[in-house]
Amino acid sequence: MSTLNESIREYKKQLEKGDLQKAYRGLLEYIADLRMYFKNKYPEYAVPGNMYFGYMDMTYFPLFPESLKKLKLKIAVVFIHDALRFEVWLSGLNKQIQAEYWKLIKESNWNQYRLPSTTKGADSILEHTLVENPDFGSQEALTRQIETGTLKFIRDIEAFLAKH
Repeated sequence: MSTLNESIREYKKQLEKGDLQKAYRGLLEYIADLRMYFKNKYPEYAVPGNMYFGYMDMTYFPLFPESLKKLKLKIAVVFIHDALRFEVWLSGLNKQIQAEYWKLIKESNWNQYRLPSTTKGADSILEHTLVENPDFGSQEALTRQIETGTLKFIRDIEAFLAKH
């Protein structure tokens, strides 16, 4: 385990190369554009102006389909930095709501999507991988893939909740 000073020196070396800044800037610009894509194409989903940039662990933006918003639930389109993948999550507006819906899904044995083993320390109720190792050279295709997977995830959750 390196000390903070050692880690800072390595960080500086990586910054001096210039690729880290270029990649991070490009990634954040793509995610901001993706957020605007959903906001413009799906006005029925509330898409707040905020985006969580994270600590180079994850970056995400929320979507609020009306059917889920009234249940105090939201969808998060998430980029996991170290795994280099896009995911979509179902989350609660607070930990109590999150725990309530997590329990409902767990007890129903619905296993269409990943259910974290616990809500303690988790930011999600359900998770689904949209894209592993995304190709940023074809951003239109990447956006379509994320869009298709996100919409299916939302429809599946709405259908599940309508039955329960």
